[in-house]
Amino acid sequence: MQDTIHKKWWKEKVVYQLYPRSFKDANGDGIGDLKGIIEKLDYIQNLGIDVVWLNPVYESPNDDMGYDISDYRSIMKEFGSMDDFEMLVKGLHDRGIKIIMDLVVNHTSDEHRWFKESRKSKDNPYRNYYHWWDAEKGKPPYRWSIFDKESNAWKYDAATNSYYFHIFSEKQPDLNWENPEVRYEVYDMMKFWLDKGIDGFRMDVIACISKDTTFPQMPSNMPVGEWFPYYAQGPHLHEYLQEMNREVFSKYDCMNVGEMSFITTENALLFVDEDRQELQTFYHFDNTGDGVSNENFMYADDSNWDLVSWKNIFYKWDQVFETKGWGTIYLGNHDMSRMVSRFGNDSEKYRSISAKMLHTFILSMRATPYIYYGDEIGMTNTNHTNIENYQDLYTINYYNGLKQKGEDHEGFLKSHAKISRDNARTPMQWDHQTQAGFSNVKPWLAVNANYKDINVAEQECNPNSVLHYFRKMVGLRKSNETLIYGKFDLVDSTNEQLFAFTRRLGNEMLLVVLNFSDSPAVLITTIPFSNSTILISNIEHPQIDHSFKPYAAVIYKIYNK
Repeated sequence: MQDTIHKKWWKEKVVYQLYPRSFKDANGDGIGDLKGIIEKLDYIQNLGIDVVWLNPVYESPNDDMGYDISDYRSIMKEFGSMDDFEMLVKGLHDRGIKIIMDLVVNHTSDEHRWFKESRKSKDNPYRNYYHWWDAEKGKPPYRWSIFDKESNAWKYDAATNSYYFHIFSEKQPDLNWENPEVRYEVYDMMKFWLDKGIDGFRMDVIACISKDTTFPQMPSNMPVGEWFPYYAQGPHLHEYLQEMNREVFSKYDCMNVGEMSFITTENALLFVDEDRQELQTFYHFDNTGDGVSNENFMYADDSNWDLVSWKNIFYKWDQVFETKGWGTIYLGNHDMSRMVSRFGNDSEKYRSISAKMLHTFILSMRATPYIYYGDEIGMTNTNHTNIENYQDLYTINYYNGLKQKGEDHEGFLKSHAKISRDNARTPMQWDHQTQAGFSNVKPWLAVNANYKDINVAEQECNPNSVLHYFRKMVGLRKSNETLIYGKFDLVDSTNEQLFAFTRRLGNEMLLVVLNFSDSPAVLITTIPFSNSTILISNIEHPQIDHSFKPYAAVIYKIYNK
């Protein structure tokens, strides 16, 4: 294994994803901003993380909370100014922390200058910046849209008697990457930000930039989960990524990670094999389907959870990157419900210990770990069942669409409440003061009602808190190369309660044991517990035996007899 290690700085970093709208409001308008982040730079540094992934801060009308960009080279006024952004970059760099920005280039806002020009006439120079279908040819072949009120990805535009294509909201028209002018506009924009000192990009729905632009007819009654091959990984995707690497990435010492929908273990290395010069890493979605309906991912399904299958997903993906490429590991982000509510147990009895267990898992895997803001203190879902509590158009449009059709919209909301994106976007819980210390006015999205019990200030004072444990676990990973590069193997793989595995590097072997259940569990293994040292545990006085308490997490250093 040691002979196959290819060390890179971006493999060894711990990434902290920061949703600026919800982190800290510095100017009292109820919306988080760049100056608010700057106020909390020491807190971020004290977490021990190495990289901040900043969700979009570009100019935007906020149809999809910044993922609808109207000007790639300006800062959204709600967030501050370019001076504020440059101050943030300097503040992070002064503390030894890198920053990567969201790269949203599958689509723009319909308020972007390019699209405003594109829709003026069929012979406008910007017409070919987007995908248009002339109405003279009839209606275009149906495509499902995630955010559209009518679930239709084609929007009729009367000005030119044409339809434009939008996978997401009708205010997010898809860019036409077949046009080289579009691609080089994007590359110039990327260099603009890298020249300002950022350290890389997280690339939003990057697999969608290449499509089959003949737009073939989709089979009728196709299940929602099967539509993506008609939108993503088109015939020129690798060509575009190699071009992006050649024109941008190869010229900077930067990192990148792609959001890859419907990627498989069979084609994964086509994207991240170093010899192909495309991406460094991506994150897939195979491990996020648990707890979500297989028939329709807009609905929760508590029965859809199988730890043995889940373990095999992680093992399968680790094997892909055993000698080439590199993986990522995450359990939460801005598009998922809260980690501890979905994969742990957010009850008062088990919230803290299960959150610690999940952090142990993320930070002991062989991949670059991504931690979502608030998870370091175990923030939970809100589980709202009133549509008035939501800001996410993903939820609102689907709810309204069902209501217009006379379908069970209230049943949808009751189910969706467990997995809604707004669960992960509530304001950061800093203290027990009004609005959790996030703002001195009513925030853009309501603070979780449990903020008086779950907040940074309370956990700073409690040495047994999730926050303190998170810092210890980050420190352990960064001080132990085996947790970064060591070989990964499952232990007792058919155990339905325990996720156990070894990490081996040279002569060192670590054993990680994680109880994902609310019942005691027994590990079946011949690994000699009696000859070991406990490096970290989330329970007091962990015994060196084969029985593990509910949600226990222990990392052992095993010594050969």
